[in-house]
Amino acid sequence: MIRVLVVDDHDVVRKGVIAYLETEDDLDIIGEASSGYDGAALAKELKPDVILMDLMMEQGDGIEATEEIMKSETCKIIILTSYYDDEKVFPALEAGAFSYMLKTSSADEIAEAIRKAARGENVIEEKVASKMMTRFSKKKAPHEELTNREMEVLLCIGEGLTNLEISEKLYIGIKTVKTHVSNILSKLDVHDRTQAAVYVHRNQLLKKPL
Repeated sequence: MIRVLVVDDHDVVRKGVIAYLETEDDLDIIGEASSGYDGAALAKELKPDVILMDLMMEQGDGIEATEEIMKSETCKIIILTSYYDDEKVFPALEAGAFSYMLKTSSADEIAEAIRKAARGENVIEEKVASKMMTRFSKKKAPHEELTNREMEVLLCIGEGLTNLEISEKLYIGIKTVKTHVSNILSKLDVHDRTQAAVYVHRNQLLKKPL
């Protein structure tokens, strides 16, 4: 049996969802709450496997409740809401939500999402998944965060030049070169010059114009 907690401040919605889920033999509705505060408290008390969590509630919203629950619990939280704007989607996922569904989903889809969550499989509503893909596709590669001078120094590292050789080639002091190298290693999240050189060749940066 999958132990389920339902949190929603709309009585009609909450009762309707519960009424359907109770007809499913493998789902055990162990509790319900009408606020994020009560939902967080019940989660810690009842230890559900899966929580259906509304987002917009007057007393403690779903994002705050999700964040609070995930500090100590290992349950899977499915956001079930009418909202899919960026201001709701990404904070909810960052707070620890496992799945994100809209209230336009059918009862069968909600039940199946609960089963999948219990198996470790998340469900992301298509509109939300599209937003996630857009955000991730805009994420910059680490070397794109470098300044023009840092990029020049990185390419020199990729060519196998020493600090002295870089200093002479770029007409900058040794101390300045060392500062750039340190910044580059930090921004690329690599440990040494060798890894930085590998990064250059893996990303074929020597073949690309500055």
